[in-house]
Amino acid sequence: MTATVTALELGLTACHCCGLVSRAPDPAASRALCPRCETPLHARKPHSIARTWALLLAAGMLYIPANLLPIMESGSLFGSQRDTIMSGVVFLATSGSWYLAALVFFASIVVPSAKLLALAFLLVSVQRSVPGSARSRSRMYRVLEFFGRWSMLDIYVVTLLAALVQIESIATIRPGPGALFFGVVVVLTMLAAMSFDPRLIWDKPKERTRHD
Repeated sequence: MTATVTALELGLTACHCCGLVSRAPDPAASRALCPRCETPLHARKPHSIARTWALLLAAGMLYIPANLLPIMESGSLFGSQRDTIMSGVVFLATSGSWYLAALVFFASIVVPSAKLLALAFLLVSVQRSVPGSARSRSRMYRVLEFFGRWSMLDIYVVTLLAALVQIESIATIRPGPGALFFGVVVVLTMLAAMSFDPRLIWDKPKERTRHD
């Protein structure tokens, strides 16, 4: 098998705005612009690892209250109820809505947890040069980006229920504090995935240290 040669090793870089491939900017130059759209060129995203770690740790800390605090508060003539994500999943399962319970559990528990763990693994593997297939780690990153949008399902469900119930005037449903924390967690994990530069997976340790 032939060794993988990166564009950086060939002295090339792609503009993240228009995609034009041009010569990599001179490290001694203070600023280099894309010759087509004049966007600043970077061989790698500046401070990608540090920025991703910061966003990931913030998301991990907020994920705890997002699961412990009620995500939905409902009230009617028969009383009031406060549901967390897990209690909502249990209620759906016991009421017979197994498919919806499984969908909410997957989108609100499995996907965010897996995204946090997978991003942490990618960061550690890049920093520690963990042996393994760079191709499989790049595929993992693409899967994370694809499934990240499903994390907002709980927020959509609460919003939809609140709108429908208020219209029918049957009861009152409003988002709980957990919904706010959960929404922030989803946004932070999305920003963390965006700030991580997957090209670092393919770099050799010396190149990685020079560009991060």
